[in-house]
Amino acid sequence: MDLKRVSRGLKATFGARIIYMGASGLLTLVLTRFLLTSEEFGLVGGAVAVLGVAQLFADLGIGKSAARYVTEYREKDPGQLPHILRAAFAYRLAAAGLVAGAFALFGDRIAALVGQPEIGPLLAVGAGYIVVHSLFTFSQVVFQGYNRVTNSATIQATGAAARLGLTVAFVAVVGGAVGAMIGYVAGYALGAALGLGLLYVKCYRDTDPADEPEPGLSRRVLEYSVPLTATRGANVLDKRVDTILVGYFMTPVAVGHYYLAKQIVDFVQTPAASLGFTLSPTYGEEKAAGETERAARIYETALEHTLLLYVPAAAGMVLVADPAVRLVFGQGYAGAAPALQVFSAYVVLQAVSFITSDALDFLGRARSRAYAKAATSVANFLLNLVLIPAFGVVGAAAATVVTFAGYTGVNVWVIHSELSLSLGRLVRHLVATVGITAGMSVAVYAALTATTGAVAVATAIPLGIAVWAGLSVASGLLDPRRVSAILS
Repeated sequence: MDLKRVSRGLKATFGARIIYMGASGLLTLVLTRFLLTSEEFGLVGGAVAVLGVAQLFADLGIGKSAARYVTEYREKDPGQLPHILRAAFAYRLAAAGLVAGAFALFGDRIAALVGQPEIGPLLAVGAGYIVVHSLFTFSQVVFQGYNRVTNSATIQATGAAARLGLTVAFVAVVGGAVGAMIGYVAGYALGAALGLGLLYVKCYRDTDPADEPEPGLSRRVLEYSVPLTATRGANVLDKRVDTILVGYFMTPVAVGHYYLAKQIVDFVQTPAASLGFTLSPTYGEEKAAGETERAARIYETALEHTLLLYVPAAAGMVLVADPAVRLVFGQGYAGAAPALQVFSAYVVLQAVSFITSDALDFLGRARSRAYAKAATSVANFLLNLVLIPAFGVVGAAAATVVTFAGYTGVNVWVIHSELSLSLGRLVRHLVATVGITAGMSVAVYAALTATTGAVAVATAIPLGIAVWAGLSVASGLLDPRRVSAILS
């Protein structure tokens, strides 16, 4: 493994995701505090959830399939790469155009079908969202196949900054939830234009194509997208359908609370998402070179540091969620805090999944992951039908946690079957991490009970970080010099 390349990619990806989540967080804050009512914010959340489901059929797993074949052919037969890119782009554009056309024509009917007729105008605008978001993510994922994640990072950061500025501008000019949706479309359109331009200049223009594509190559790109689509479809059920069901059974205000809790969770996931995105191609490269033991050590190290960061973070979320949400977003969004506390367990599970799931795709185990994800998502959907009417947004969060735990466990088992992980080492590390978490939690709880309001939150969070860092270094689980070497 080229440590310098991984370090460079990790810093770029992490930086881009910090910009992306920072811009998203600032946009959420501006929308909730100043520009939209809680009902309008809920309408935006409901529309984005529906469009997220539609995005599955616009994307079809084509981007990841192309990335997988780019990884395979860029060393053994680079002349096939332009043919792979052309076929994948044509598939992606055709699918996105068909889905977008359906929403442009039948947005109101789709809104009525999901029990939220108020979002009909947003879904009509969302036809454009489907196309530009599909192309925005396509270039990022294909660059991952080239192991040029710094380009993916540039695209992501640009799209985030554009979405922030343009959404605020369109809400100010057009007003309300429709203005916000138009801003989303414009922001992602700029990101998509940059991504496709970079892909053309850096990967397509100067590569001499083979006279003819390898027989059956375009078909294989499409075929491998099938299990990836199944996995993504199941992932969409986990991430989007719960929000849709909250809107179906409850009110736009409840959707706003739930949507806010999920956005906070996404923000917390930034380091794990960056690490997983950066390392995933490396596993495929190491396996192809016959270095499965090295791939296993890379994964184990990534998993250990992920647990060391996210288990304490989850405990901290449980403790500070209520006062922090009230302080930052206002009393009107206090209903998001209980859901956020339940989601604390999901934060750990999702972090582990981030560094595991993409790795399975590059190891050629996408089909196994697809089966697990499909079963998990059906269970999640059914459990949401039971828990949301009984417990509201807390029930929706609980359904996600329970079912995602099973999916994460299967992912780790599959990667263990590929790489033969050292389970004893991982268990010992987890036990030590729980001990550090307990010590940090005592300090945070003491700070929260010693005072109230903004002072309590402002004291508890940095104190918790300081205690966590001190205990992690003292126990030997965290080596500052090693971390500094990777990030420098």
